[in-house]
Amino acid sequence: MMEGSLSKWTNVMKGWQYRWFVLDDNAGLLSYYTSKEKMTRGVRRGCVRLRAAVIGIDDEDDSTFTITVDHKTFHFQARDGSERESWVRALEDTISRHGRRERWSRLPAPPPRRSDLERRVAEADKYLQIMIDLRAKFDTRVSELTDPIEKSRGQVILDHANAMLDNIKHSIVLLQIAKNTINPVNGMYQGPSIPSSQTHIKQDKISPEPTSVELGAECRELTTSMSLTQLDDRLDANRPMTLLVPDTSYSSSEGEDDFYDADDEPTRPAPPAPSLATGATHAAPAGGAPEQDAQPASSVDLPRTRDGEIDYDALYEDESDNDIGSMENHGSVVTHLLSQVKIGMDLTKVVLPTFILERRSLLEMYADYFAHPDQFVKIVDQPTPKERMVQVVRWYLSSYHAGRKSQVAKKPYNPILGEIFRCYWDMDAATTSVDCGEKTEVGAGPVPWCSPQQLCFVAEQVSHHPPISAFYAEHADKRIQFEAWVWTKSKFLGLSIGVHNIGKGVVTLLDLGEQYTLTFPNGYGRSILTVPWIELGGTVTIECAQTGHKANIEFITKPFYGGKKHRVTCEVFAGDKKPYYTAQGEWNTRMDGRWTESGRTDVLFDVSTMKPRRKRVAPISQQSATESRRVWRHVTCALRSCDCDAATAAKRKVEQAQRDAVKQRESGNDKWQQQLFSAREDEGWRYNTPLSERAPAAPPAPLPTSSDNAENTR
Repeated sequence: MMEGSLSKWTNVMKGWQYRWFVLDDNAGLLSYYTSKEKMTRGVRRGCVRLRAAVIGIDDEDDSTFTITVDHKTFHFQARDGSERESWVRALEDTISRHGRRERWSRLPAPPPRRSDLERRVAEADKYLQIMIDLRAKFDTRVSELTDPIEKSRGQVILDHANAMLDNIKHSIVLLQIAKNTINPVNGMYQGPSIPSSQTHIKQDKISPEPTSVELGAECRELTTSMSLTQLDDRLDANRPMTLLVPDTSYSSSEGEDDFYDADDEPTRPAPPAPSLATGATHAAPAGGAPEQDAQPASSVDLPRTRDGEIDYDALYEDESDNDIGSMENHGSVVTHLLSQVKIGMDLTKVVLPTFILERRSLLEMYADYFAHPDQFVKIVDQPTPKERMVQVVRWYLSSYHAGRKSQVAKKPYNPILGEIFRCYWDMDAATTSVDCGEKTEVGAGPVPWCSPQQLCFVAEQVSHHPPISAFYAEHADKRIQFEAWVWTKSKFLGLSIGVHNIGKGVVTLLDLGEQYTLTFPNGYGRSILTVPWIELGGTVTIECAQTGHKANIEFITKPFYGGKKHRVTCEVFAGDKKPYYTAQGEWNTRMDGRWTESGRTDVLFDVSTMKPRRKRVAPISQQSATESRRVWRHVTCALRSCDCDAATAAKRKVEQAQRDAVKQRESGNDKWQQQLFSAREDEGWRYNTPLSERAPAAPPAPLPTSSDNAENTR
């Protein structure tokens, strides 16, 4: 038993209400009462069955937690993080213990033997007689009580005892019938050999065939030396006794059985959001995808070439969202997955089901930071340090909505070690494709065949443990570059999956000598048991050491009690305590800004007027064996075909090829060598041939004076 006070959210009052909770580990039941005094009287307000329940916590709030079971979600609040930790651990242990009991009950039982049942029936009858005698003595004692409160408490115990005796009597009758029915002949069970009339029941006694039974020490104590006072202490009238576990969790208060989040429907489709990168790379390093794989059979029409072959390039450009299935349609798979993990557990080695995969690699997802390439290159065109900083903020915050168009959040493929993704974007002034006409090529950098007027990008999976991705982008004509590295560390939160993005990026303006260093928000996959959606949370900073300007950005997670989703606030400073620019809104719709000195307002960005620009990727037939789309093409094809088995098989084949390559390197004592990025001596990773080293450097711009910092912008 564990008991104590917690607050419970009720939709009747739309707020937190004090309740007294009792956790019954044996029954697998969490009961709650309006007060401790009501608990002593047995007036239960409601209960939560813990078998197959799921505990959930939130990284952003250290005192609340949830229990989801029987298609309902209960919300609780402890006094602090340590109290929540105690309850969560106790609840998880109870859930785990009852999960094992359920699995044990499914094991095939050995054939019953008559002698075993005879012994069990006789033993049960002995215990029953003890309980009947004690019940009679306790009944006498209760009838003699004069204090109404004490008599009421005694009557509660007596009612529990009577109900328990009725259940035990019924069970012994069933045992007696089963004993008389068993008469195995050559392994076959025959009908009863003893007339059922020989099984007789008296009002307070059951008489099976006499058998010598040795009672346990506790029952011998009850029948000999224990007084009624000691019995009262043993039963503990201050603690409610659990009789039967109800068929479903419930609450007695009218309207309190609506367990959806306040002002939020549980299965409402989430808005378009970037994908969530969870877990770590399960495949081992090096090598490419198998060149020969059977094409998945499917009733879905796949794009084909003129030769009748599957057009893998068209598959990656296909933005349709034909899901293999939602979490609700794969409940048993998700439940099995959740049974492997505990709150706070790192998901590095947990294999997530294939049906939640998105049809692209995590490396390709990072390219979405440049889905609006014009916003990125415009940083160079701004005339003042203030406007350049605001433009960096505008590009950075407007990039998150462009992740993808699906209403349901999914997880991209975990990149294998050595995997590479390359792409580029045409700008307004350069719409010539790589396949059309003559053009000047840069001849080096991320995409050597690009022109200087195009923005190009490359990413590489540089580490397996921990899973680190490094990426780089540049525009040669504008002389602007960006390099970053990100380490994704995922954690199970019960009803959510949290992904902590550890790393940083640097925007470099070569002709101005300015570098803008930025960090990344954390991601949360919410409602993983129903319709998952993405939420961003945490604090992000963008700062330029050369100009002294800094932006503080706060991604605000939705609180349970009210509030909106996807909120963001931003303040930009120039060394002063007062910000010269502020902005607020939602990262997936619109943010509005204000210049505090002049009072002028503007729209930082509005996604309804911003269409992500299509990235250009070389045909898969021309890609190397380690490039993302070539590595994962068969998995992508199977997912597009809605063939989960084929997708799983193709994914395993890629991963096994990498494991085999690791063993081969280890046997030859070969060390893995990254292709495009190198580890920095201080921290992080750098691109080997950035634009700053390939192109002549311009003299750095002078540091801004105090008058520059104080200037009033447009």
